[in-house]
Amino acid sequence: MSRFRPLSLFALICSVALPMAQAQVYGIGHAAGQSDLAAWNIDVAADGAGLPKGSGSVERGRSVYARQCAACHGAKGEGGLADQLVGGKGSLATAKPVKTIGSFWPYATTVFDFINRAMPYNAPQSLSPDEVYSVTAYLLNLNGIVADNAVLDAQSLPKVRMPNRDGFINDNRPDTANVACRKNCRPSSAAQP
Repeated sequence: MSRFRPLSLFALICSVALPMAQAQVYGIGHAAGQSDLAAWNIDVAADGAGLPKGSGSVERGRSVYARQCAACHGAKGEGGLADQLVGGKGSLATAKPVKTIGSFWPYATTVFDFINRAMPYNAPQSLSPDEVYSVTAYLLNLNGIVADNAVLDAQSLPKVRMPNRDGFINDNRPDTANVACRKNCRPSSAAQP
């Protein structure tokens, strides 16, 4: 039977330093620079922070959706191999809620974020920002949220008011009840012999 043994400080330092030293010896890898980090920083917040430059129309979204999304989500977002994206209005309080973009999602910016990061399923992150804005506009239009002539961008998308915007309860509780000690702290039991 194996027992858990915490790493010593020496072992912890070696587990970090040794791979870095080996990278220098073998000439592989490099320190992550700002451009490396920027490539991974693609999340979009509910308030629109992080939205990229670009724009997209409902009309263009119709063709991008037909090419990239319809095979899984259905020709009009009715569902198929993948989730239903349209409909479900008024169903959330029923015994069989239908959670779609139009019935469930509280922020239009998070629709953009999800499409941008995870779609299409077989090639995530392969759509350009203009294509993502366009598909987002098209899906919001199918759900009756934006007009047929809507064009969305980083300024207009955060202003879109979703039908279920007020359907979520804000939970201001911290993730934990613990309070970090800042001074005159008792040593933890883990640090004692």
